[in-house]
Amino acid sequence: MCGRYEVHTPVEQIARQFDAALTEDAALLAPRYNVAPSLKVPAVRVHNDRRELTAFTWGLVPSWSKDLYATKPINARAETIFDRPMFRTAIRRRRCLLPADGFYEWQQRPGGKQPWRIGMVDDSLFAFGGIWEYWAKEGQSPVLSCAIIVTDANQLMAKIHDRMPVIVAPEDYSRWIDLELQDPVDIGKMLAPYPGEMRAYPVSTRVNSVKNDDPTLIQPVEVRGDG
Repeated sequence: MCGRYEVHTPVEQIARQFDAALTEDAALLAPRYNVAPSLKVPAVRVHNDRRELTAFTWGLVPSWSKDLYATKPINARAETIFDRPMFRTAIRRRRCLLPADGFYEWQQRPGGKQPWRIGMVDDSLFAFGGIWEYWAKEGQSPVLSCAIIVTDANQLMAKIHDRMPVIVAPEDYSRWIDLELQDPVDIGKMLAPYPGEMRAYPVSTRVNSVKNDDPTLIQPVEVRGDG
């Protein structure tokens, strides 16, 4: 699935790369090397007929949720996203791009779980396919939240885990956040395992703790033998 990722590219640079206006809340986001659920993350969406880079809380809170204490899914499965009540409207009408420099996945090994960092082969910025929601109740501050869509693993990821986040190809960015595109077949074509070149390498178990958030987390480490 996808339970932790990193986006250390400055938000000003992200906004330029995605040709998006930088909102005030997104401008306050600092680079992070250990993004965990419930944190605010940069997100690209179309709002008021313009592309903007804003800040969403990672963990989806549907507009119809009675309170903020209910389950807040961080992932949505591509196979069922058009059917589940929690996701089926958002996938048609509220899609977003979630920029990232890399993501983490844990591989089960004889000596315990080994974290790996996965990203583009050239270390370039990319984007997860996401959905978002707006929640508001009288007397409480509104909440903008999001979830990352996950699909089957590609060939690289299959060696580590059987699932991976949906990664939207740059040529599909505009289509992904197009508010007029609501057909499940057309949207579904972008939910496949990412076919582009990626790389994966083991990193320190320091990433296991959300308290650790620094550049050393993405440095490669030696993997202990299985014997």
